Amino acid sequence: MKLFYAPQSPFARKVRAAAIELGLDQRIQLEYAEVVPGRPNRTFAQSRNPLRKIPALVTDAGDTIFDSTVICEYLDALVGGGKLIPRDDLHRWRALTNHALAQGMCESIILIRYETWLRPEAARWSVWVDDHWDKIHSGIDWFEHNRGELDAPIDLAQLALGSLLGYLDFRWPDHGWRERFPNVSTWFARLEQRPSFAKTKPELPPPS
Repeated sequence: MKLFYAPQSPFARKVRAAAIELGLDQRIQLEYAEVVPGRPNRTFAQSRNPLRKIPALVTDAGDTIFDSTVICEYLDALVGGGKLIPRDDLHRWRALTNHALAQGMCESIILIRYETWLRPEAARWSVWVDDHWDKIHSGIDWFEHNRGELDAPIDLAQLALGSLLGYLDFRWPDHGWRERFPNVSTWFARLEQRPSFAKTKPELPPPS
């Protein structure tokens, strides 16, 4: 299999971490794909994902699968299912709902990154940026006060939340979220010790 990814992407990290947790990482070849707003990667769009988003996975059969959630579900199914997405209804819907929250925070933080990095400073919409930060803080706060959701065996939601927090540290190292959310901070410190996160820390992409 081949995973088209970027080393800084929280969505790609979620997939890479999932592959390690499932024991599939040695079967996956990584290939960097640049997908930046305003720099259309037509080749990637035509061959892998028309939305020009990463990650995208090419299976052993030659099929392309996207987005990160679908890829993780595919990888989970390869090892029999029920590993990262529980089988029983109660835990399945809880895990998927928690994942939707963490995934939404990942989407917000990428939008903040684009707004504050790519858009000219004079044209930036500070109210919109603040609103996305509020969504992220509200989401982390939800996990802070529902810490039992993080005590379950590792699942897709935890991989997404960990990827969000890792990206936050990567882009905004002085943010101070650990002091504000100590329960989540303690949990994340443990998560970072797992091979799936120790081996997938975000980093800058290769020079173009």
